[in-house]
Parts: sequence; structure tokens; C-alpha cells
Amino acid sequence: MYNNIYLRDDTMGYTYCMMSDKSAADNADALLDAVGTAFSRLRRRTAQVNVDPPVSRKDLTRNLVLNIVDEADGEMTVGGLADQLAVDNSVASRVVSDCISAGYLARMASQRDGRRTVLQLTPAGLALRDRFRSQNRQAFEYITRDWPAHERYELARLLLKYTEATDKLGTRDIP
Repeated sequence: MYNNIYLRDDTMGYTYCMMSDKSAADNADALLDAVGTAFSRLRRRTAQVNVDPPVSRKDLTRNLVLNIVDEADGEMTVGGLADQLAVDNSVASRVVSDCISAGYLARMASQRDGRRTVLQLTPAGLALRDRFRSQNRQAFEYITRDWPAHERYELARLLLKYTEATDKLGTRDIP
């Protein structure tokens, strides 16, 4: 649908298409407007890819929780997790309790303030995080299996670049 709009870097062997007329600008707007829908479908449909071992509904939530705790700059609390997930503390507390019951997270006393409780991945949690990463790679490779290699790598590079840009946002910067 949007194959006529390429804004790619010369270093990757592509050329720039300049958009000077109104229809090209409208196409660019439509392309950017479609990103939100694409992100929503991406998560749902990627979870439907047959990977080994299969992904369960609980796995999707656990994957989010384990990655947030793992990637935290410093200590992660239930309240911090709630902020990252954009949910109430009670919702975050339930998913944390599930992960603790399953042996993936542990509550620990904060090293900065012994009155606070922080979350830490257990060895089982680290193993599950690694399994999720393997499943995500399997899904990516399956979905893009018919793509030319340079397009697969370009998408991977751009996804990582996008993710790095989101790392610079504070939780309140997100609209």
C-alpha cells in the first residue's frame, strides 16, 4: 500500500524519494497515521506465530513484567512497574504476585532504603526472559522469512533505533 514512499538512508543502498506534491504529502500522513494500528496488530499477531515452546496468554504479561524489571535503571518497585505498564498499583501487584508465585520474581529489601521492597529476577525468571527473547526472534524470522535479507536487517535496525529513542522518554513524556 505504501511501497511508493521510501525515506531510507543512502548508506543502506537506497535513495531518497522527495515528496513535493500534495498527494505525496497525503500519502506520508496516511503512512504515519497507520503506525498506531500497526503497533497494535504487531503485538497481537506476533503472539499468534507458532513458536517453540508455544506462547501462552500469561506469557505475554510475564514477558512485559520481566523485561521492565530486568531493564530498570536501578531498583524496580511495584509502583514503578505500575508506572511503566500504565496501570493501577493493584493491577501491577497482581501480576507481580503471579510472577513471584511462579518463581520468576523475588521481593528483596532495597539496598538504598531498607524500608522499601524491590523486585528482582530469579534464575528461573532470567531463563524465562531468555526463552521469550528466543520466541520473539523465532517469530521475527518466521514473519519476515520471504523478505530480502537487507530488508529484514533494516527493519531490525530501525526497530532498535525506535526503541532507543523511547528509552530517552520519561513516563510522563508519553502522550
